[in-house]
Amino acid sequence: MMDLNKMLYNFPFNNTLPETELAIRAVKEAGDAVMKIYRHDFTTTFKKDNEPLTEADLKSNDIIKKIIATTDYPILSEESLDDKKRLGCDKIWIVDPLDGTSDFVSKSGEFTIMIALVDKHEPILGVIYWPTNDILYVAQKGGGAHKFVSGVWEKLAISKRFELSNCRVLRSRHHLSSHEVNFLKLLNVEKFSERGSSLKVTDICSGTAELYFTMTNKIKQWDTCASNCLIIEAGGKMTDMLGNELEYNTEDIYHKNGILVTNGMIHDIITDRYAEFSRKLKNGN
Repeated sequence: MMDLNKMLYNFPFNNTLPETELAIRAVKEAGDAVMKIYRHDFTTTFKKDNEPLTEADLKSNDIIKKIIATTDYPILSEESLDDKKRLGCDKIWIVDPLDGTSDFVSKSGEFTIMIALVDKHEPILGVIYWPTNDILYVAQKGGGAHKFVSGVWEKLAISKRFELSNCRVLRSRHHLSSHEVNFLKLLNVEKFSERGSSLKVTDICSGTAELYFTMTNKIKQWDTCASNCLIIEAGGKMTDMLGNELEYNTEDIYHKNGILVTNGMIHDIITDRYAEFSRKLKNGN
């Protein structure tokens, strides 16, 4: 099990944000509670949007909110009502207490807990915990991206692959549309793997994959905020499918034009191909 005190004592950042330790303690405590539920039988219900909900989602949310609420920053969380007072604040927390609930339910083990701190619409801190493998990912704006595994901090860095034909693609196990399948064919990419939750982004941050995308308009800010900070600090890039930068703590919490995550080397190629793909769809081709 992760030695929290050892990890906190050996932070890899030159200037650690005071909120970083708080967020790490929150994901770790929530992760421990989630794993206790994961190891036994549990009940799954469904929200209005047909997304699964478990006791673990709610328990994790309660633990995280209790810990990070000491900062007095507003909290935007998947499992809480959206208090619009956050719109008048520069800094807010954005939380996904259990990213990959479908993977939690199916017992794939590929679920994470994510906390991000936003300042003036951009993430300045991203913390992601993978409870089943006891791996912690942390990024601070300007401080790089790192993971803590087996008692050691390791710096994350994207791969330098730039030939699309040689790139490794990740796709969702539970949410793959026919348009996304057709776009994969257009890219002529044959190397792809299925991956759950924000682990698709952590894989790209770690240099073991180069591309993930989704065209859905249902992705919300808590689905991307922590991992966006991580990919930027690892040297990669996250935008919508049109190449627009993502903003946070806005009135509308949806990313309306999908999500594109790459090692940065192939990002413009993908957005250009997507523009071509979109034109063909509009023309009925």
